[in-house]
Formats: sequence, C-alpha cells, structure tokens
Amino acid sequence: MASRWAFSFCFVILLSLAAAEDIDGGFTAELIPRDSPNSPFYDSSETPSQRVGKAVRRSVTHLAGGRGTNAPGSPYADITSNQGDYLIKIAVGTPPVQIVASIHTRSDLIWTQCKPCRSCYKQDAPLFDPSKSNTYATVSYSSPKCKVYGNTSRSSEGLCEYHASYRDQSYSNGNIATDVISLSSTSGSFIKLSEAVFGCGYDNGGSFNAYTSGVIGLGGGDASLISQIGRTYGRIFSYCLVPFYSRSSSKLKIGSNAHVTGQGTVSTPLIQKSPKTFYYLTLEGISINGKKFTVAGSSRHGAGNIIIDPGTTVTSLPPDLYKQIEAAVAAAMHNPKVPDPSGSLNLCYRSLGKTFLSGPDITVHFTGADVKLNWFNSFVHVAEDVVCLAFVPSSCDKVVYGNLAQMNFLIGYDIAGGKLSFKPADCIHY
Repeated sequence: MASRWAFSFCFVILLSLAAAEDIDGGFTAELIPRDSPNSPFYDSSETPSQRVGKAVRRSVTHLAGGRGTNAPGSPYADITSNQGDYLIKIAVGTPPVQIVASIHTRSDLIWTQCKPCRSCYKQDAPLFDPSKSNTYATVSYSSPKCKVYGNTSRSSEGLCEYHASYRDQSYSNGNIATDVISLSSTSGSFIKLSEAVFGCGYDNGGSFNAYTSGVIGLGGGDASLISQIGRTYGRIFSYCLVPFYSRSSSKLKIGSNAHVTGQGTVSTPLIQKSPKTFYYLTLEGISINGKKFTVAGSSRHGAGNIIIDPGTTVTSLPPDLYKQIEAAVAAAMHNPKVPDPSGSLNLCYRSLGKTFLSGPDITVHFTGADVKLNWFNSFVHVAEDVVCLAFVPSSCDKVVYGNLAQMNFLIGYDIAGGKLSFKPADCIHY
C-alpha cells in the first residue's frame, strides 16, 4: 500500500551526472541542510529561528495528522534542504532528463510528473516526456512489475495504474512504467538502473512546491530506490546530518561503503513489521540526568514501537513517556519558561543567546544502543530568544525519531543484516 504518513523533510539531494559505466561499492550522496546558504532554496530574508520554526510547525502538524572515505568510483549526490524537504536530483530516460524530487523515507514509490498531464501542480522544470525516451516502457496490469508497488489498479487500456496518497492530503496517480534511472559517481561516471520501476504521474496535487517534480521513495518496500539499487549494491545505506545552518554538506551513502563501524558505534535491531516500508526500532526509554523513564510495557508499545525518519523534524513519543520526560526536563531547567510563539511545542524557555548549553543530559535507550544526545538534538530555537524541547506527545501510533535527534550522528541502515547503527560524528567534516 502507499504510505499514509505525512512527510516533512529538511534536506535536499542534488546528484551530478557524467558518462556511464558499472561501478562497485555503491554510491555516496552529499547532504546539505535545506536552509543552509549553500542550498538553492536558501531565503536570506528569513532568520535562522524562522526557518527552524517553519520546519517544526510542519513536522508537528504532520505528526498530528494534518567525513569518511568514498570507495573509488562510488556514485554520489548532494543533499540540500528546502523548508523541511529533502530533494534529490536524478536522471530518467534515454537521453537522460534530470528531475528534482522529494525523498521520502516512509514511502517506496519513485514517481515524477509526466506529459501529457491531466491535472498537475505547477513545477519550475519541464515535465518528463516519456515519448522522447528511447528506453521508456509501460507496464501491464498482469506484469509482475505491477505488483512491486502494492497500491495499483487496472486501467481501461490494461495498464498498471498506481495511487499514492500522503497524510497531508498530497497525492499522485499515474502509470507504473520502467525506464533507465541514472545516478552520478565520484569517478566522473554515472551508474544506470536499467528497467527501473517508477511512476509516471498524470494527476498530482497537494502541498508539493514548484521546485519538485515528484517523490523518490527510500523506504524498505520493493519499489523504493534503496531496494532497486540494492539488488546490485546491497540493501544498506547511511547518512550524517549536519546542523541546520551549516555551510558544509554531509553524505548519503548506499552500498558497501555505507557500513557504520568503529569506536563509539552502537547498534539496535531493525524490526520487521507491516508495512515493510517503515524502519522500525524498539525504544525502551529515555534518561534525564541519569534517571531512566521506561516505555509502558503494553503490546502497543512492544518491539518496533518507533519509526526512525530523517524526514521528520521533531521526535514524537508515547504520551505516557512524554509526560514523564517533560516533567523531568522542566525540573532540571533554570531558564525562564515562556510559551512557544507558534504554539507547536509544549516546553519552551528564554534562551541565553544563539547557543543553548544549559539543558539536562538526555540519553535515548534503544534495544542494545544507548544514544546520548547533544543539546541541539534535544532543543530547538523557534525564535531568536526562545528554545523548546524538541519532543512532542504522539498522536495515535505515530511515534517517530526525528532528524533533530539525528544531527551529528552517522546512522547506518543494514537492512539485510537487520540492524541500525549510531555513531557520534562531526558531520560537517564527515
């Protein structure tokens, strides 16, 4: 089924392209914060806290239901941030046509707007025209390729139609097709995924902006970029998220050079649950200044009780755990308490400047992995002089470990090995 989760992303991937050859070792993508001055979507008129506040508000609304060494010749891409979205540039077709699309770690399908479009949102780049690609092919409803993505139907012409919807009411409908998808490499060449399954969208709308042409799914399902490229390079990827306003970039890696190892690395099991799109972990509790608060032991909060997502800004917790964490943090704080100007977060304080270093020690306990957070993982500036706890109580089962908590950690997803690893890192120099 298509993901029903909303997306609120904070980085953009920009992939450069060159001449084709087979590459070993996977590929590496460069991560640049969406609101960094290096981002193509940087708005100099906004203050840093205004940019963060916008991302936090989107994240909370959606949750509520509204430097390593590259392997020689590894493919790579730049990720920059754009008001909370991850965007990626890839090339589709022969000859290759670049598209820019949001990456979605809680969705699988790769899709882009296509000609002729019955109902499309406005985008800056030209629409992909399948009639001009020598390698484009439609997929019949009876084809096994139609079943790679679960939410499909039969068109009047016997073709495979997909239907993707998102919790923020965005949607895409179109034909499942195959074509060459090209990704650049560090050797100056680019790798090609022949007969890659993707969606040609003819009816699309919602919250997509003009910078984007569609969505690149990085989830665990068979239709995702991770799964399709994993048949050659292995189903493993890693990233290191730099702080929001850094002028530097970090890397998204896929393949053999994505393993996370070395001093300080801790690992926790990736839990297999339905839908397999999502990356489930088991949250056991959180410590505040050494005092541990555990997750309630009901079946609802058992193994695989939290999803990790680099596309969601804040972390949402089970309400019973959140209540304890909020009280413990409040008891440890000395700054004057103030309301969040946007009304999005619950526990906010007058800050002592652009840096905020007086918060309590916070450690997140996953099964087998204790992750000690930095102050900027736990608190977020929502105004020039206001910082808030970057956790919210979850709505229903939407318990998500967001990207604020992941910044300056090297995080590796070993899907085949069934584990996720954390390693403290200076992502600016990674």
